[in-house]
Amino acid sequence: MSHEHFINQAISSWMSEEGPDSDIILSSRIRLARNFNEYNFPTLYAPEEAKEIIIKMEEILKKLDVNQFGRMELLKINDLQQLEKMVLVEKHLISPQLAESSPYGACLVTENEDVSIMVNEEDHIRIQCLFPGLQLTEALKAANQIDDLLESFIHFAFDEKHGYLTSCPTNVGTGLRGSVMMHLPGLILTHQINRIIPAINQLGLAVRGIYGEGSEALGNIFQISNQITLGKSEEDIVEDLHGVVNQLISQERSAREALRKTSNIQLEDRVYRSYGILANSRIIESKEAARCLSDVRLGIDMGYIQNTSKNILNELMILTQPGFLQQYAGGPLRPHERDIRRATLIRERLLLELDKR
Repeated sequence: MSHEHFINQAISSWMSEEGPDSDIILSSRIRLARNFNEYNFPTLYAPEEAKEIIIKMEEILKKLDVNQFGRMELLKINDLQQLEKMVLVEKHLISPQLAESSPYGACLVTENEDVSIMVNEEDHIRIQCLFPGLQLTEALKAANQIDDLLESFIHFAFDEKHGYLTSCPTNVGTGLRGSVMMHLPGLILTHQINRIIPAINQLGLAVRGIYGEGSEALGNIFQISNQITLGKSEEDIVEDLHGVVNQLISQERSAREALRKTSNIQLEDRVYRSYGILANSRIIESKEAARCLSDVRLGIDMGYIQNTSKNILNELMILTQPGFLQQYAGGPLRPHERDIRRATLIRERLLLELDKR
């Protein structure tokens, strides 16, 4: 297995499989931040320390028994081309920060891509587990298993009073960030989202776009995550997040049902107009593509469109990103060229879906 496997394989298992409440929940993620006790944190360490940490992780990988998760590969950021790094970010395997600002960064990834461990990002180690649908508890269990395995080789920075020590004070304690990626077109179309987001923020949770902090909610996709890691157990953090997400699921389903009752023909028209744009456009920008894909996914979930996989949204939201488009093209593309290639790819993918019927 080489890094080309992760670059050329468009869809990870968590994207292609369905999980609980997958009509609204695309994925659940648990991330644990950890640091070596004997090294300065990434905000202060010297290049020599960063290199030593990479070497240590390579040695640990040789001894690590991760049979239950599958084979792991270590990808060094310096060994990757710019487009390859973009693709890994678009697949949520590494963060933009690791791709852009860490010459001594690396990532350990399992073959099916549901587990990735970033090295030398904001912290020395960030364990990430991604599951389809609403599976926060299952993702936490997997992350803790990986954490226990690593702790048998690494002396983590830990304080009896404060818990795990991290570069950013907001991660001190459990070091846990849970997040759920949600498709919320009903709350957008009924104009409820603007009152819901402030209420969620007041509960100590954050609402962000598809690629986390600072990103847009393309295609009506939002990430809901915890902001507090200190003073709560991992189980309490996950339970609190789970409770808010369940309320959002209920509100989104109610909004969709209200749209069916009050604006059924208008909604059906919107869905099929968006399908028509995707099926026939020769040029399409990323924002328009995301909006139309969201409408089509909503149409599939509400039964307007039959015999089409709902995972088409997951797949095309990744395939139509700039990194993937250029990687498949074999090199950089100007924005106009990307818009042409995006339209072609979407048409071909929809045609393939028709052939399956």
